[in-house]
Amino acid sequence: MPEKVVVIGGVAGGMSAATRLRRLSETTQITVFERGGEVSFANCGLPYHVGEVIPHRSSLVLQTPGALKNRFNIDVHVRTEVTAIDRANKTVQVREVETGKEYSAPYDALVLSPGSSPIRPPLPGVEKSYVLWNLDDMDRMIERTQTAQSAIVVGGGFIGLEVAENLAHKGMKVTLVEALPQLMPLLDPEMAWLLVERARVNDVDVHLAAKVQEVTDQGVTLEGGKALDADMVVMAVGARPNLELAKEAGLEIGAAGGIAVDDQQRSSDPAIWAVGDAAEKKRDAGAGMIPLAGLANRHGRYAADSIMGRPVRNTTAYGTSIVGFFGLAAASTGVNERVLRDQGRAMRIIHSHPIDHAGYYPDAAQMAMKIIVDPETDLILGAQVVGDDGVDKRIDVLATAMQAGLTATDLIDLELAYAPQFGSAKDPINMAGYINDNRVGGEDSAQWHEVDQLAADGWELIDVRSSFEYTRGTIPGAEFVALDSIRDNLDSLRGRKLIVFDRVGQRAHTAASILRLEGIEVKNLDGGYLTWQLGTFATTATKQEASTS
Repeated sequence: MPEKVVVIGGVAGGMSAATRLRRLSETTQITVFERGGEVSFANCGLPYHVGEVIPHRSSLVLQTPGALKNRFNIDVHVRTEVTAIDRANKTVQVREVETGKEYSAPYDALVLSPGSSPIRPPLPGVEKSYVLWNLDDMDRMIERTQTAQSAIVVGGGFIGLEVAENLAHKGMKVTLVEALPQLMPLLDPEMAWLLVERARVNDVDVHLAAKVQEVTDQGVTLEGGKALDADMVVMAVGARPNLELAKEAGLEIGAAGGIAVDDQQRSSDPAIWAVGDAAEKKRDAGAGMIPLAGLANRHGRYAADSIMGRPVRNTTAYGTSIVGFFGLAAASTGVNERVLRDQGRAMRIIHSHPIDHAGYYPDAAQMAMKIIVDPETDLILGAQVVGDDGVDKRIDVLATAMQAGLTATDLIDLELAYAPQFGSAKDPINMAGYINDNRVGGEDSAQWHEVDQLAADGWELIDVRSSFEYTRGTIPGAEFVALDSIRDNLDSLRGRKLIVFDRVGQRAHTAASILRLEGIEVKNLDGGYLTWQLGTFATTATKQEASTS
């Protein structure tokens, strides 16, 4: 066992490693250096204290240096920065931020958990904007909100959405600006559009494909010259890993842009382990960067186990995550369609719009679900779920299935808890398995973004919904043939290439089965009219926004 372990970074991964080390050894000297003013604080809760959902600041402080010393006999130094690592002599150079005092500290094993820092893009006036990364940032933001009545939030990822929602909760007028053509880049556009709709219902103005050119005293100026006014500007455009110490120490930086580690979280130096936002994660297609607290805590434990000579089994990371936004939950795991297309990989895509529990039980809410499957192995490559209720349950089941190596067809056989207020006899997860099994069995499908090209190639759209639904809106060029009259119209449908659709795909599956058994070439529009609407709204609105910005 090492006599002295130094941990750089006292949040999430670093503190997980430190406390695990103490549980494994009572004799090892454990020292933690943290550049910030707090350790072990709930950084994911910061936006919710800004919005007064979490009323007490103290609720966010999970541990203090004194408490950690009393319970774990760990020496924690806050506002203390490690400025250099001397690998040859196994020491770190330390500077106390407030006093400027410098000294060196020896180690037998070193855990790097330096985290990441919010990106402040090199824009004129960016220093006028606020970020939300730690408790000090939170305090500054709260102070400004006491007098500000409006805010522009730049960035539509996790932090941007959470800050926008919580500022709106405080009664502020909020504008959300995103440089990409969609919110939440982990989602595909047809899934992300639901977030835009929810924002606008709650009076949050959303600008997509809009790049900020300058931060001004009055707000921001977008590329193209359009000005947006607000009392304060919040930058939430992402984060970059803190790699300075690792690079200066000569540690290997991997292809994904983080500290390269092995399955035990050990870096290229056998005496240094790395965890958290700055360390690369093991993914299906090579290493990747996944800045999630759950992984940081798990890998902190693994690093401690490795340091103490215990066996470690580091598994693939899928980046399972969820965000709440005005009551809407958006979750994902694995990779999305856009990434797979960029990689040139084949995929089978399944869209569905199930309800979270039995429809006859009150307050049933509809979800949008997307599952991406490897057509050769039938393994699940990724999944996305968006809705008001039941989202976390489904994404967790799908993430567990991926971790266990279950196929998409195996979802049929999962026995999931059922009572009318909690689910359906055929849970949405089981239904996804049935849809996948239909595809494996030969049912052909078309994706929402393929409709125009297929129409140009001679495929014809058939709307099999009710006449009431058809008259309220349909895909341009679609012919109406109600499902119940399909058999009466077979003669007029023969010899044609047909794409059948209904609202979400279930009735169209029945229509497609009838036509296919009659020898008619047919595709079922995956996810139905609703998925086509979401995808079309997302792409059309983004183009319009970009042309007017």
